[in-house]
Amino acid sequence: MTNTINTLWQTKVAARLHDPAEKALVLLRDPAGHENGTSRALTRLLGFHAIGTDTLDPDNDEALVRTVFKKGIPADMYRHVQRADWWAAAADRPQWPMEEITVSTKKGDERTLKVAPWAQVRWTQEPVLIHPLTKDQYDLGKHGGLSDTDFHDIKERNFSHLSSLITALHKQSPEVHDWRKTLLTLWRFGPELSEENDNGKLGELWKLLPADTRIPDHSIWDHLDLTSAFSGAFAADPNGEAALLTLAIGPVQSFIAAARKMEDLWAGSHLLARLSWEAMKPVCERLGPDAILFPRLRGVPQVDLWLRDECDLPAQFFESCDWQKGGTDANPLFAAALPNRFVAVVPASQAREIAEQVQTAVRGWLQALGQTVLTELLEEAGLTNDGNLHCHQQMREQLSGFPEVHWAAVPFSLIGIGNKERQTGLDTTQLSAAMQPFFGGDGDPGFLGTNAWKLLQKELQLDDAGKKSTFFAPNPGVLYPAVHELAERALAAAKTVRSFAQTEQKGWRCTLGGETEWLTTDAAQLKLPAGQRTDTLWTRIAAKRPAWAKKGEHLGALPAIKRLWPTLFADEVGKALDKDIGRFVVSTHTMALAHQLDQWLAHGGQCTPELSRRLERYRKQLDTAALPRKLMRHARNADAEVVKTAALLPALLDLSSDESISETEEAALMRSAVRQTLASVRENQNDDRLETYYSLLLMDGDRMGAWLSGGDDYAITYRESFHPQVQTGFDKHAQSQPQISQYGQQKRALSPNRHLAISGALNDFSLTVVRHVVENEHLGRLIYAGGDDVFAMLPVADLLSAMQRLRHAYSGHDPEHKGGRHAGLTLHQGFAILDGKLMRMMGSKATASCGAVIAHHQAPLAAVRRELHVAEQHAKNEGGRDAFSVTIVKRSGGALQLTAKWGEPLHALQDLRVFLQTDGVSRRAAYHTLQWLNGHELPQPEGDGAMLQTLLAYQLARQAQGKAKTQAEPLAQRLTALTLEQPTDKRIDWLRNFISVAEFLAREVRSNSGNASEAGE
Repeated sequence: MTNTINTLWQTKVAARLHDPAEKALVLLRDPAGHENGTSRALTRLLGFHAIGTDTLDPDNDEALVRTVFKKGIPADMYRHVQRADWWAAAADRPQWPMEEITVSTKKGDERTLKVAPWAQVRWTQEPVLIHPLTKDQYDLGKHGGLSDTDFHDIKERNFSHLSSLITALHKQSPEVHDWRKTLLTLWRFGPELSEENDNGKLGELWKLLPADTRIPDHSIWDHLDLTSAFSGAFAADPNGEAALLTLAIGPVQSFIAAARKMEDLWAGSHLLARLSWEAMKPVCERLGPDAILFPRLRGVPQVDLWLRDECDLPAQFFESCDWQKGGTDANPLFAAALPNRFVAVVPASQAREIAEQVQTAVRGWLQALGQTVLTELLEEAGLTNDGNLHCHQQMREQLSGFPEVHWAAVPFSLIGIGNKERQTGLDTTQLSAAMQPFFGGDGDPGFLGTNAWKLLQKELQLDDAGKKSTFFAPNPGVLYPAVHELAERALAAAKTVRSFAQTEQKGWRCTLGGETEWLTTDAAQLKLPAGQRTDTLWTRIAAKRPAWAKKGEHLGALPAIKRLWPTLFADEVGKALDKDIGRFVVSTHTMALAHQLDQWLAHGGQCTPELSRRLERYRKQLDTAALPRKLMRHARNADAEVVKTAALLPALLDLSSDESISETEEAALMRSAVRQTLASVRENQNDDRLETYYSLLLMDGDRMGAWLSGGDDYAITYRESFHPQVQTGFDKHAQSQPQISQYGQQKRALSPNRHLAISGALNDFSLTVVRHVVENEHLGRLIYAGGDDVFAMLPVADLLSAMQRLRHAYSGHDPEHKGGRHAGLTLHQGFAILDGKLMRMMGSKATASCGAVIAHHQAPLAAVRRELHVAEQHAKNEGGRDAFSVTIVKRSGGALQLTAKWGEPLHALQDLRVFLQTDGVSRRAAYHTLQWLNGHELPQPEGDGAMLQTLLAYQLARQAQGKAKTQAEPLAQRLTALTLEQPTDKRIDWLRNFISVAEFLAREVRSNSGNASEAGE
């Protein structure tokens, strides 16, 4: 078994070294060829030439003998790597015209193939990256270019980088070479060319260097990952067969949605992401993390922690990682970064065993966590942790069968191969038969019935000035789309068969989830109604640890785990990093006050004498409130005591609302002291109202399933994926050869690279970009960001700006900041640049929808959360996706709701808000305009809306003075144009609503009442 395991890891290492990382930079420049550089040197450094012996017949296997001894790799291992390379290349990119040429050998002249001249690209002279999802071209030549790079220097730097990693491993365990550690190290840190070795020439581009200069839409690291995945599956299977395994855990929405406070929402999403990792970990341990094609795991903090602590990679490798630096929950480890499903390449004979191992592992981990939670609860409650207590049985039973695990596996052996040596001559009879039940209908099912396969299944011949060239000879990698399609359909079918053991719940139910009994040490207590529970586990917890359970809450197993997860995970991270991790949650009240606190700190943070006295009197009763991160940065230059005071003001206001104080004169004095202090820095110091509203934002990528499945509407053509130089040569041949032209216009088939590109983009978006936008550019607080999902809390004043910025960041393109720098983040042509890090986003074709709710800070969170979900659904359904929807829930009753597409509607809303806030514009401008709209029986505008525009401009202008007056006409024109886009019978109502929303957003503060006339008070 040990030899088999070693062979697996050796094969995967050989696969990772079959092409050098610098391939794109040395191709057609280095006389030695790309394969004789770094790759050959590293295989010798690792001692492949000393691994085993090969008995080959030189007369029958001369080419293989030459290759094996040239590379120093055993023959069986080389065959696995070679086949994996062919499959990976075919799965990820088109093949190219290969001209037949004659070469001289010892046996005489031999016919071989070479790439046609017009398809050869000197990439350093034309360094173009193509976005694989949108065809957008990112021309590095316009950003400095690479023509001055010296290929000798590049080879030396890559060899130095990789050999230093191998040397560090050898120093850690000099007696025996650990091939598994070598594979994990090369996978994780191969793309991390350190700055000190980089001399500032390549930087983050090293991670995006293309695998093939002719199709620069996927990186060399993507190709090495896929080759390693296939070769590992081949090596671990007795018959050398691979399968595609798809697996999902759940349920998702119901698990996250059960929440009473912000901590619950974060805990639900983060715990689900952690369960996802626990499901993926058995695959990573058995086959390596590169076996998982989706999601991409490289650079995910939780995976890094596993590599360091459980795989024993040298700690110095991780010293520069962001997760090593954070001492608060801003640490990337606290981000929910993994989806609840994965796709992996596994040995065909082990697919079932691996899936069952995943189920056992993830459920076992959760059961162990449940017991840890009980231990913490019982200790905090001062109760003895007796294994016979009823709560232990409850925990085991309530967690039984959770999470649900669904899986499907499809072997590539369903594809018949006529020419085993070249892996060509494909027969799809068995594959088609397996797909038929899931697709139905006549003809070939799924991908097998597409035009793409009709072209790809046969060799295309290219006639180039009388020279016959083979343009395409498909191998099984080309059929990845069909195998993936079948696996997805089979997984969907598996989800419909939900076998579970029914559990009996006799007593009172959990106050949060409502589905299971609450945990108790005495089963008799489950018969007690809420008013009679005086000495339970949960009443003790509420008295001693209210963060775990508020008064009256009695929780079941899963809600209890969610409630304690923030504490347990913070402790786990603290131990891993050897530091205290500060967990903090910005309260809704603090978020409502964020802008006023920020302004107060910016003006020095002076307290009125009355406030100073109140703070001194109640300091021991006040818990310091967590402040938004941007506000804390603004306060760095302020006096430390002033910053502490800012964190006490929301707490003082909350104390004034306590039942024992709220109705007293003292409570009124406490509130007045805070109001007057914050008003002291305002232009109108007599206006001492406090902001009482905050906002929640929920954004979700549109049609993610379609993006992952790669339908025609979400794919680029083969021609569009070519380098511009290749496109030119291709077009010349396509003019006279219809079959070639048809091939170029065909949509790209689904590929592993597509999954890696999407996963990589979503990782960078959620782990890096989202937090920067919400917490560095705005005064917000990120609740969670996982993949394409974003949930954040913001001051009302920041909401519209944050929504638009996140939408641009998701696509990686901001039309107002092309090629420039905006608050440290550049978004251009599907890429993001932040702090020198170049990241590929989802691309300009990708869209996202966003729901937002503005509510009073005392509104029940569960109700606000429901409104937020409804708003998001409005954006996706009523808005037709790629839209936003804002709901304003007024404290005084009633609500406003606006749904529109991104772009001009949001820009107009922002500009109207700014107009209403401008000096010289009456605070009652919107109110009078609404009175005019409500008080007249206006006909629905038709045609060009000239009458509406004229009257609207008049109403806005009469409430403005000076320069502000000139803004009325352009605004009226834009509002009229937007109104005319609405259904004819709803235009005036839409305009009223639009102005009402803008007016509410324009208020300097939003106090407890909520009608439009408040703007004039």
